[in-house]
Amino acid sequence: MYPLKFQPVFQKRLWGGNRLRTVLGKAAPMDEPIGESWELADLPAGTVKSDSRGAAADGSLSSVIANGAWAGRTVNQAWGEQKSENRKSYFPLLIKFLDAAQDLSVQVHPDAAYCKAHPGSHLKSEAWYILHADPGARIYKGVKAGVTREQFKAALEAGNVEPLLNMTKVRTGDCHFLPSGTVHAMGGGILAAEVQTPSDTTFRVFDWNRLEANGKPRTLHIKEALECISFEAAAMPRAIDGSGSPVATRLAACKFFTIDRVELPQGDTQIVAPEMAVWIVLNGQGVITVDGQANTAFAKGDTLLLPGSMKNPRVRTIAECAWLEVRVP
Repeated sequence: MYPLKFQPVFQKRLWGGNRLRTVLGKAAPMDEPIGESWELADLPAGTVKSDSRGAAADGSLSSVIANGAWAGRTVNQAWGEQKSENRKSYFPLLIKFLDAAQDLSVQVHPDAAYCKAHPGSHLKSEAWYILHADPGARIYKGVKAGVTREQFKAALEAGNVEPLLNMTKVRTGDCHFLPSGTVHAMGGGILAAEVQTPSDTTFRVFDWNRLEANGKPRTLHIKEALECISFEAAAMPRAIDGSGSPVATRLAACKFFTIDRVELPQGDTQIVAPEMAVWIVLNGQGVITVDGQANTAFAKGDTLLLPGSMKNPRVRTIAECAWLEVRVP
């Protein structure tokens, strides 16, 4: 095997912009707001929502490989070649880029308890790495201490939920972990890489009283969201600034994934660990070599899946590089 690249799936979103094209060099459509680029996805039947593109007729979606001998096949087929008896049938991560030109809705993803009681829902814990933040850009992460379910519901009915949310200003290089059950929203002016468990289940609880292009309010899922939101007093995971890491810095860790930020200077060559990993390239360019395979070049904006079965993999930087290295524990 060799490092795999994929054909991105671009998602039209009301809040999207054009930074996927102008900053990351993606071939995203120019005539509509593109809010998401699904870089690496492997979602089973019935899990992709109707407002997301790229799904098969049965509601499944598996990223198509774009390079090498496996080009045209899906990540699910490649994962099947790699998996052992203790691995799941589907690739256990969903990797995206998000371009928030406007505020995203206030939303929540279900936790394990909710999913157990509602089989059609799928757990989602995620992390955001901030690739770009306009001055003053902010996110919302969790409810403020002491806020009750009843108070939150009343604020929703009044159309003014923002005062009950924890607001955090962000800057380029920050990383925020959002466990399932955390009510959250990304503010406008942010470009981010998102690492998450593979799910398309989102309950939109508030959308800033915004209207769709047809003049109607966006669909909300208040009943479901109120069942999922955690109102318990708990310390939120702190933001981690990875913008100045010397070589590698741990940004996030949970039972589903770990994220490290790796930096290498120009002209460096390193052995790549013989373990499955996903690289999200933040800056620079380089080449990965594998015995018996053609070289794989990478550059800013690329997402690569490095199979654990590669023979003697090495990375050589052409320009100073930084990437997020994502692993499944």
